[in-house]
Amino acid sequence: MFFTRKAAEMPTADTALKGRPQAIPTADTHFISGRPLKGPVPEGYATAQFAMGCFWGVERMFWSLPGVWVTAVGYVAGITPNPTYEEVCSGRTGHTEAVLVVYDPAVTTYEALLKVFWEGHDPTQGMRQGNDVGTQYRSGIYTSGEAQAKAAAASRDMFQQALAGRGYGAITSEIAPAGEFYFAEDYHQQYLAKNPGGYCGVGGTGVSCPIGTGVGA
Repeated sequence: MFFTRKAAEMPTADTALKGRPQAIPTADTHFISGRPLKGPVPEGYATAQFAMGCFWGVERMFWSLPGVWVTAVGYVAGITPNPTYEEVCSGRTGHTEAVLVVYDPAVTTYEALLKVFWEGHDPTQGMRQGNDVGTQYRSGIYTSGEAQAKAAAASRDMFQQALAGRGYGAITSEIAPAGEFYFAEDYHQQYLAKNPGGYCGVGGTGVSCPIGTGVGA
């Protein structure tokens, strides 16, 4: 992606950009499925939010999974309201690039999504992912409710053991309650479907995440 060499320190409320009161324009529907990005969502469906590097490649990992109804990319866990891509890439909003996943719990599980999260990137790299450096590339799981929080923490602990056995260091991924999901601009949505030869700098460690944390969500 662009603007890859940015500050690796989080801004404060005083130093963050001010943003804007209104949402930035984005797509109405998913480029592949045609389903609405912002709902309505079928009754009984659940949502998950993951940050694991450049959101172009991350979204592609999730949109074709069984039980996933729709995906979207956006900005989470920051300070600046309704940020633009350029503002997020400046390192002065505090956001990280993330993917929103809406899924049918009757078809897939939160645990299955967590497995894709852990195996799809290197969660030990702090404020970067591969050659992409900056606060907007930090890894995180942003949970909805106690069940997701418990499942995320349990999966992290199990994957940490698996990583340690292969010589990797401590997991740096943050696990926090989901806040506002700011949808990214239209051209970022399903970017690699619109641009099949586009950049994707996300890659895993090759370490398998143990299945069966024992906690559902």
